[in-house]
Amino acid sequence: MSGDAAANRNLPSLTRIGLTLIAGGAVANIYYNQPLLAVLVAEFGDRAALLVPTASLVGYGLGILFLVPLGDALPRRDLIVWQLLALAVALVVAALSPNLAVLGLASLAIGVLACAAQQAVPFAAELAPDASRGRIVGGVMTGLLSGILLARTASGFVGAHFGWRAVFFAAAGLAVAMALVAWRTLPRTAPRQRLRYRALMLSLLHLVRSQPTLRNASLSQALLFASFNAFWATLALLVEAPPFDLTAAGAGLFGVIGVAGALIAPHSGRYSDRRGARPVVIVGSALVAAAFAVLALGGAVSLVAIGIGVLLLDIGINGALIANQTRAYALVPGARGRINTVLFTAVFIGGAAGAFLGSRAFLIAGWTGVCLIGGAFALAALLVSWLGGRAKST
Repeated sequence: MSGDAAANRNLPSLTRIGLTLIAGGAVANIYYNQPLLAVLVAEFGDRAALLVPTASLVGYGLGILFLVPLGDALPRRDLIVWQLLALAVALVVAALSPNLAVLGLASLAIGVLACAAQQAVPFAAELAPDASRGRIVGGVMTGLLSGILLARTASGFVGAHFGWRAVFFAAAGLAVAMALVAWRTLPRTAPRQRLRYRALMLSLLHLVRSQPTLRNASLSQALLFASFNAFWATLALLVEAPPFDLTAAGAGLFGVIGVAGALIAPHSGRYSDRRGARPVVIVGSALVAAAFAVLALGGAVSLVAIGIGVLLLDIGINGALIANQTRAYALVPGARGRINTVLFTAVFIGGAAGAFLGSRAFLIAGWTGVCLIGGAFALAALLVSWLGGRAKST
């Protein structure tokens, strides 16, 4: 079945469910290690706290850059299946790791292969009818965002009761199950064009040069994720100190509020389908800016203010993300994997810059500095989205 044929009919519910499960189940693998870091440090030394999570996140970024574009040149279902099976092997290697070097390499491979989650999202955009693409992408992104949220909870529970190696063995079994789900529920589509790998990668530059909407969506979302990471990179430093004196577990509970952001995703996609994506991006950016205003006014003294700020931040970020994905995926039907690569490479760069600058701002100017940096990024995203729309209409 070709991508064009798929786009002309409604997406079967089993396919939607399969893509949602794959997106959430695959991305979870880069977060399983985070609740286990204390145990890993006890076994492998202090370097494990930096090496293991960094390796998985770096691997995920490399996978987005070098593997996700292959979905435009190869049958995407087969690519997802083989990535998930290889992911299971990498997880077993991690579970059997005799030393930190092996665990670090396995974590890097886990990150690279977990980008199957980023194959599922453009696949949903490829299969969805034009009129409901935003809603369907939003539903799959709900699975991806839920996977991020639930991964830490599930890993912490299994690790506490059965040990850290059991987490990776269980994840390997889940990866095999997801491969079976992909094989049984996803259609086998033919790529729109056959490109050699070198041409595929060079075409990323052509997309950036030739698609102003893609540049605008990527830049605005990168700026929003910079503000997002400026906040989350420093929140624990704030709430674990007076006057709050929370534990690390208490600080982590603020992440539960992120469920609101995951649940807003389908609604954002549905509105983008009906009214256009740009207004959603503008509103999302404004909500993020409002979140930092609340955090600046009361975040240093009130847990309620922090909670309100987190709620506004998550709703704004995720609503804008779905809208930016919706408008980007509509640009070049045969290049959605590469469009996804451009968009999320920019997001990763923005997130890294935000975490670095947020941490520096906290050390120099405290919580006020973090709010100024985060708010500035959000206002910049708002300006980029606003001017991008004006330039296009002109």
